[in-house]
Amino acid sequence: MALTGVPVREALDSALVALRAAGVDTPRLDAEVLLAHALGIDRTRLVLEADRPVEGAAVHAFREAVRRRAAEREPVAYITGTRGFRHLDLQVDPRVLIPRPETETLVEAALELPHGARVHDLGTGSGAIALALKHERPDLVVSASDACPGAVTVARANARRLGLDVEVHLAHWLDGLGLELDALVCNPPYVADGDRATLAPEITRHEPAAALFAGPDGLDAYRAIAPLAPAWAAFEVGDGQAAAVAGLLAAAGLTRGEVRRDLAGIERVVVAWRS
Repeated sequence: MALTGVPVREALDSALVALRAAGVDTPRLDAEVLLAHALGIDRTRLVLEADRPVEGAAVHAFREAVRRRAAEREPVAYITGTRGFRHLDLQVDPRVLIPRPETETLVEAALELPHGARVHDLGTGSGAIALALKHERPDLVVSASDACPGAVTVARANARRLGLDVEVHLAHWLDGLGLELDALVCNPPYVADGDRATLAPEITRHEPAAALFAGPDGLDAYRAIAPLAPAWAAFEVGDGQAAAVAGLLAAAGLTRGEVRRDLAGIERVVVAWRS
């Protein structure tokens, strides 16, 4: 793309050609986010500054960002290093899964916990769930853990930058933490190993496999976690997994529960508690 000195609108048009040719699902949105990031402005200002020339360091930054998005199918969030979730802007990189809008359904379930509840986010990744809970419910005592050292580093950095009091532990499941908990929230890996070919290249090439895949039926993580659950637990689940996960939780003593649907109408969160 020859960009130096061209106005914003033309730079976006050039990027659209490359992104569409690469088969990117949301070429216009991606181009706008990447150009706004390169220019160091809010995306909404692109409309107001459509005649602004793209110059200097922004030229190389935008060209390289579009190349990564088109040729490598790298997710926009990894290119910009940020992802919005609930009311927070989180720093993300390939050490952590990119937070998805459907995970907000899990946060919304946990926001209903009683005042002062002690809640743990298991497999926290970027810290999205734990930090959103603490931000919206400061009265909750929120902790988090992950088995990946890189994820722990990212989550701790997000907590510090956002000024949220969430202690993030390095641990396999809850091993050795000795926490007294009222509630557990978790978005575990739940993609069946055989479903890898159905996922977009943005996912399989760039996001951490350990945060995605969970055995032949995608339920291995739930089998491991269910016996660890305290009196209340909420889990994100894949499409079609709700009944199986509810059964695993019932077998672990959490015999009462409900299923919450996400905005797409998919059964996305299983909430269960002890009678």
